[in-house]
Amino acid sequence: MISALQAGKRLCQLSRWTLNNQRLQKILYIAHTIYMGRYDGACLVIEPFQASDFGPISPKLYEHVDAFGARPIKNIFRTVEDFDDPEREDVLSRTLCACADLSPARLIGITHGRYSAWAKNYVPGLSGVVIPNRDILSEYAERNKSP
Repeated sequence: MISALQAGKRLCQLSRWTLNNQRLQKILYIAHTIYMGRYDGACLVIEPFQASDFGPISPKLYEHVDAFGARPIKNIFRTVEDFDDPEREDVLSRTLCACADLSPARLIGITHGRYSAWAKNYVPGLSGVVIPNRDILSEYAERNKSP
């Protein structure tokens, strides 16, 4: 597995440093969900996501890039090691491409939707609520049901 900082660094690099914290968090969460679904529940990143007022977040990554607010994140990942994992690279890259043109409202609709693991675990005003990976995997399954 890789860390959320490693994944965040790679997403920012792939975006040519155009992502802000909100987009980064949402795209990373979506990529984590896809990775878990495609690879039998294996996690994309080591750290768990939490159900915050802002949606699903990786707290460590959030804190690392929080100073940028709504502005594009600059390269503050210089001490974060790169990784060599073709499957994780592929999921991150494809997710970024798929989400690149989505509006913030659409990303929120995806990550905060009624089938989302976030919605199952979010408690307004309560911080530190971990989103269990089994709920994230269930979210993937629900979104990818055959009609």
